[in-house]
Amino acid sequence: MTEERSAVVVRDIRKSYGELKAVDGVSFTVAEGEFFGILGPNGAGKTTTLEIIEGLRKPDSGEVTLLGEIPWPRNTKLLPRIGVQLQATAFFDKLTAKEQLQTFGSLYGVSPGTAADMLELVGLADKANELESKLSGGQRQRLSIACALVHDPDIVFLDEPTAALDPQARRNLWDVLRAIQERGKTIVYTTHYLDEAEILCDRVAIMDTGKILALDPPAVLVRGLDAPTHVTLQKGAMSVVDASALDGVEEAHEDEVSLTISTRRPAPVLSALAERGALDGLQVRTATLEDVFLNLTGREYRA
Repeated sequence: MTEERSAVVVRDIRKSYGELKAVDGVSFTVAEGEFFGILGPNGAGKTTTLEIIEGLRKPDSGEVTLLGEIPWPRNTKLLPRIGVQLQATAFFDKLTAKEQLQTFGSLYGVSPGTAADMLELVGLADKANELESKLSGGQRQRLSIACALVHDPDIVFLDEPTAALDPQARRNLWDVLRAIQERGKTIVYTTHYLDEAEILCDRVAIMDTGKILALDPPAVLVRGLDAPTHVTLQKGAMSVVDASALDGVEEAHEDEVSLTISTRRPAPVLSALAERGALDGLQVRTATLEDVFLNLTGREYRA
């Protein structure tokens, strides 16, 4: 990817607070129209990195180019072209969802009618006349994203937009994020949910202790791990000895409720299990980004 065609270019940025290195030599580029995820546990440096890119925070060193412009010192030329959804959004008191959007839009000279389009995009058309204080947590997050989009920016920054949402609200928001990208927008977002990054992102940067540990499409990161597939059977479906003897099995072990088989060649293993009629209750788990994180850091992922 050439830097000339990139929406974001980050070169060796650093930010410390006393002895804490919040961002420690981070570099990456984001292409126009890309869905780019910065993922890692809480305290990894994701939000600080995003704030530096947005021009909200000055780096100690390093360079950032955003849509061909330098974001710091505060660059007013960039403001109409970027949309920012922070971890916590402060709305105006006693305004409805539609009025919130119309107010935000008025700051950019956007017509009042645009609010209806944005509410439709984020699935809140039926809540247009509802007070913001009456919305659920997931609906409030969607309204926050609509406020970031109301002026039709070229690039949207979303900082942990699905944090603290229940599973159904998270998945509803995934549909909103996909719809945003389909409109041709560049999305840069942070999350500590590895599963959603694996589903949504074109590329991800796995970050921890202020550094980027890996950067690639999720499938490439997982494929490069060369981790075994785990096939889990109900206990009693087969003995550990018989499972270990199957072609392609690397390891088999049993606990109180299940038998787990590890293999890097799942096809012959599954075929053999089918021949033995041992498929009832079978589950197959392939490697995930969480396994990548464990391999990179030597420890379990912490949200």
